Amino acid sequence: MKKLLSFALVLCLALALTIPALADTYKIGMVTDVGGVNDKSFNQTSWEGLQALAAEDPDFEVNYLESKTDADYQTNINTFIDEDYDLIICVGYMLADATKEAAEDNPDQLFAIIDDSSIDLPNVACLMFAQEQASYLVGLVAGSVTQSKTVGYVQGMVSDSMNLFGIGYITGVLEACPDATVLQYNANNFGDIAGGATAAKDMITKGADVIYHAAGGTGLGVINACGEEGIWAIGVDTDQSVNDPDHVITSAMKRVDTASQDISKAVKAGEFTPGVHLYDLSNGGVDLAPTRDHIPAEVLETVEAAKAAIIAGEKSVPTTVDAVPAFTLDD
Repeated sequence: MKKLLSFALVLCLALALTIPALADTYKIGMVTDVGGVNDKSFNQTSWEGLQALAAEDPDFEVNYLESKTDADYQTNINTFIDEDYDLIICVGYMLADATKEAAEDNPDQLFAIIDDSSIDLPNVACLMFAQEQASYLVGLVAGSVTQSKTVGYVQGMVSDSMNLFGIGYITGVLEACPDATVLQYNANNFGDIAGGATAAKDMITKGADVIYHAAGGTGLGVINACGEEGIWAIGVDTDQSVNDPDHVITSAMKRVDTASQDISKAVKAGEFTPGVHLYDLSNGGVDLAPTRDHIPAEVLETVEAAKAAIIAGEKSVPTTVDAVPAFTLDD
């Protein structure tokens, strides 16, 4: 019997040495806004970033819940809370109220929210982007290549955060072409492809030969209309040239994929930090898209010089409506 027990003990020790300990799994849940996970913009980019993270590091388990209406925000957040997710990433400022309420009710649950800095709680990280900087760069492109001296801008919704896109764009356009006209439209919707197309076609009939959108899924309609009418479109958040390689001249990149990965890695490392995390030109958080084949060399030189000046602190881009009287959507 003693020999049998000794053998069993040795066997158990051997198994303990040969079977690796199970690694901790970090569950990251993402809640989209109403633009949906396939908006080919910032929801999709955030999700692709999380997918890439999980493919790189098997310790991460990632999932998303899609919000069809704003009534889904709280329900989706609560689902991830009930399923004990380590971090819940809420994509877009429209989720701010739901995120704040959930964070206050669940102080041990970690949250991150993209494009909102209004939540000051110890369990919420606010992932913010200097979108005015990237928008300024594409504005320089638009103002430099327009032949009609009329360009367009379609915004998904009016808010302090969203207005930064228009503020930066119009500043860049007018710097490159001081007598340009910038047609502007507030779609008040991030998921209306048909509405985006209608707005763009109206601008085209008024002479616009370049149109920039900051409108999520609505912006896909803008790109479609620009392609149909043979003018330049400017994408947002990700490199949207894949939607129409012949007509998307550039895009204002916003690396929500990187931000989603960074905050997830911080949770795993035990280094989650609440408050504002700013992504700008200096840390690669925003930039001109890498696809630049349609941009003339001299325009690229101008853009790169402006970018370097911003990074060096020699130049700043306005961040308020009052500083850019030509921005009219907030009137």
